[in-house]
Amino acid sequence: MRMYPNYYENDFYRRQQEQLAADILRAINGEFSAIQCYERIARLAPNERVRRQIREIREDEQRHYNEFVRIYTRMTGRQPDVQAIEVCPSTYREGLDFAFHDEQETVDFYHRIALETTSPEVREAFRNAAADEQNHAVWFLYFMTAGR
Repeated sequence: MRMYPNYYENDFYRRQQEQLAADILRAINGEFSAIQCYERIARLAPNERVRRQIREIREDEQRHYNEFVRIYTRMTGRQPDVQAIEVCPSTYREGLDFAFHDEQETVDFYHRIALETTSPEVREAFRNAAADEQNHAVWFLYFMTAGR
């Protein structure tokens, strides 16, 4: 009896990997956008304490960016084509509102990636990043309400 490879399973796995790579690329671009935006928001911050906290958040985003680029490059064999996918508002208040909502949406997106992947490395990276993003959202919400 001749055995044939299961092309359906191979095709499913290939599509699953392509979707994961696309999601990681979206995460990379989102982190890149956040890094740019949070530098702008920090410059507009009303005092040094707030500025310092926003820059700490920005450092977390830089760490996520670097880790996601490393994962993407190892997975695909190529460097990502990085581009800013969001435009940062020009005022401090609008920037905080934008950052808060972006962080909250990112938490859900990262949890979905962590749940859908079979890679322990990717799962751990996105779970950790989701926890950071939730913490960032709390800080941005605090800054939004503390200034009123």
